[in-house]
Amino acid sequence: MVFMDRLEAGRLLGEHLARLGRLRDEDVVVLGLPRGGVPVAAEVAEALGAPLDVCLVRKLGVPYQPELGMGALGEGGVRVINDAVMREAHVTPEQLALVEVEESAVLESRARRYRGGRAPAAVEGRTVVVVDDGVATGSTARAACRIARARGARRIVLAVPVAPHDWTERLGEEADELVSLETPRDFYAVGQFYIDFAQVEDEEVAACLEGAGSRPGSVARAPGPADHEAEIDAGAVRLRGRLTVPEGAAGVVVFAHGSGSSRHSPRNQFVAEGLNRAGLGTLLFDLLTEEEEGDRAKVFDTGLLAGRLTETTDWLRGQPEAEGRPIGYFGASTGAAAALWAAAEPSAHIAAVVSRGGRPDLAGPRLPQVTAPTLLVVGGADPVVRDLNREAQTSLRCENHLAIVPGATHLFEEPGALEAVTGLARDWFTDHMAPAHV
Repeated sequence: MVFMDRLEAGRLLGEHLARLGRLRDEDVVVLGLPRGGVPVAAEVAEALGAPLDVCLVRKLGVPYQPELGMGALGEGGVRVINDAVMREAHVTPEQLALVEVEESAVLESRARRYRGGRAPAAVEGRTVVVVDDGVATGSTARAACRIARARGARRIVLAVPVAPHDWTERLGEEADELVSLETPRDFYAVGQFYIDFAQVEDEEVAACLEGAGSRPGSVARAPGPADHEAEIDAGAVRLRGRLTVPEGAAGVVVFAHGSGSSRHSPRNQFVAEGLNRAGLGTLLFDLLTEEEEGDRAKVFDTGLLAGRLTETTDWLRGQPEAEGRPIGYFGASTGAAAALWAAAEPSAHIAAVVSRGGRPDLAGPRLPQVTAPTLLVVGGADPVVRDLNREAQTSLRCENHLAIVPGATHLFEEPGALEAVTGLARDWFTDHMAPAHV
């Protein structure tokens, strides 16, 4: 396959990654390798609905033959040296040191130029997709993966449009997954697989990053006075979560994920970021441990999930960041049933509940005991769940409302659908976050 240009290669690579589906419920950030990898990465980030940043890496070229890489240098002092190339090129340690000094200065300069003063995207605990326009020797890609790993990435996917047929043997240990559209045997240079392989300028890199930053959900959440990982003891298990509470927050919304999803759910992350921007705190946490996620019986055990949500709420009320603040529940799919079940507890004192594409019917006889104002949000093109919500609404005795997002299917994947959910949830919680009496 020969690509017209980097944009076409990025679109094809992004479509391929999206079809694989493995990244669908993961908290993903895409890192492009400047300069040529960034236009490719921008298309991938758009296809995955993920934030985009650069992974700054500079090739360490042989002094008398700069296009030949003897290693690479990255942010955070990460360096990768190809000893074989150094030996064959007769490069001395002193020559290597001089090249490193020069390339370090370029790294610092480009960080300022590309990001325009913005902080690097947070990668800790996330799945990082490292993207370049192709792999040749692999030194730069290897350094990029090591940089991401050093910054705390949970999982690393190295994705390129084209790579040599043996690239997995050379780079398999650096990434958890390698993806390439083409792996030809007659590989001489990345450029041979592009009709237009013009050099990418710094201005184009900066424009890609700025454009990606303006897309909904693509800007990493800005840390507030409280934004940290948390461990929650819920009975015999320990659950992991992330608590974010902006200064002066009107309340804190606890997310109950559905169908085995975790705190890394990109859809719930999207909604949480919207609530944070509106001055609401959020707690995204795992209702199930990693060992339990594969147990379908536990995934649909509403009583179990509701019990853990209740215990997590008790834990949250004891945290300094949430003390005295009203607490709401945001439930998605089967998680909505757990949220309503937990909100029905006499001692719950939940300020408001929002259900997205929920299964309130699974809360069954508990629905009449819910006292928290409840918003049910369903997609107009999700008729089965829409009817289940209408039927469940007749059992609710609290203030409630059914909001239908026109044209949206169950996962709210259509353009603008998730933005609509976020706006509805924001307004509902803001209107009902009166101090709870506990």
